Parts: sequence; structure tokens; C-alpha cells
Amino acid sequence: MLQPYLFKSKTEAGVDEAGRGCYAGPVFAAAVILPRDFHHPLLNDSKQLKEKERDILRPIIEKESICFGVGMVDNDEIDKINILQASFKAMHLALDQLKKSPNLLLIDGNRFSPYREIKHKCIIRGDGIYASIAAASILAKTYRDEYMLKLHDEYSDYGWNKNKGYGTAEHRAAIEAIGLCKYHRKSFNINNSQMDLLEE
Repeated sequence: MLQPYLFKSKTEAGVDEAGRGCYAGPVFAAAVILPRDFHHPLLNDSKQLKEKERDILRPIIEKESICFGVGMVDNDEIDKINILQASFKAMHLALDQLKKSPNLLLIDGNRFSPYREIKHKCIIRGDGIYASIAAASILAKTYRDEYMLKLHDEYSDYGWNKNKGYGTAEHRAAIEAIGLCKYHRKSFNINNSQMDLLEE
């Protein structure tokens, strides 16, 4: 069962990203402040949920959260500043949108670039531990998936409606057959010898 908070006395925002290991498209991040009594039986790490379950949870999180924000950094900027810095920037952009200021950030993962003067705690696999991080993971994932569906309409050969930019066999085969497009992350040096290394 997910924990509602780390410290009861603090206003905590859960923060997570989606799409860090993809070959194509942007990285998204979300920040969510939940009421302390928020509970939903489906809520979990987005990777443990089916797409349908994530789609059910997204409007519930958006409606019942105290506030939330979603940030995006596109593939061109990822190529300029690297994927780690782009992930931090997407998180900062999401935090910029919060209508209430938290006094503690719960970050999924082991690294983070400090945001303003707000204290943060990095938690490995935090999206399976704290409700606010799980909620952020769901928003980041669903917003990114929705965006990749739009890119699929423009470049349907890569199967982004199914793989969302990850390095599936279908995506690899398309890259081998027709090459990269403008939405691929060129800094990842995607080729046959490195594709296995990029998968999440």
C-alpha cells in the first residue's frame, strides 16, 4: 500500500518523469500535491498499471489533487543539454506550474537538480512507495503517451502509437529501414550496436 506522505507536517509534492530512455520524442515530468487523505485502489507506479488504468486515474488525480503541473522538454533540447539535465528541466517546469508552493519535494530516482530554495529527497523507486510520486508518474506517462500519438500521425512508420518512442523491435526495424526523423534524439547515437543499451 502506498504511503500518503513522508512527513505529516509538510506540504509535499511528488515529482516523476517519463520517456527518459526513449529513442524519440520529448521527456515529460509531472509534479503533484495530493490531499493527505487521498486514496484510490488503482493508484500505483505507472509502469505497474495498464494503459486503461492510467487513463482512468489521470482525470481523478487532476480533479482531486490540491494542484499539479506537467512539464516537457523536446528532443532538440535533449540533444543540446543531455537527457539527465533535460529530465531535471522538465521537473522544474512542472513545479513552476504548481499553484501552491510545497516545502518538500519527493523525487523519484537518485538524482535531482535543486529547485529554488525547496528541500528535496530522492527516493529510488519512489513511485511504488509514495502516493504523490505515483500520481506524478501517471500524469507524466499519460501526457507523454498522448503527445507521442500526435507525433505518430506525422510519422506513422515508427509505430509510436504502440511503442511511444521506446526501442521495440518494430521501432528498431523502422529505423534500420528508413533512418531517423526529426523527432529522434540524435545525441543518443542510435545504431544497431547501441540500441540494447538505451532500453529502459
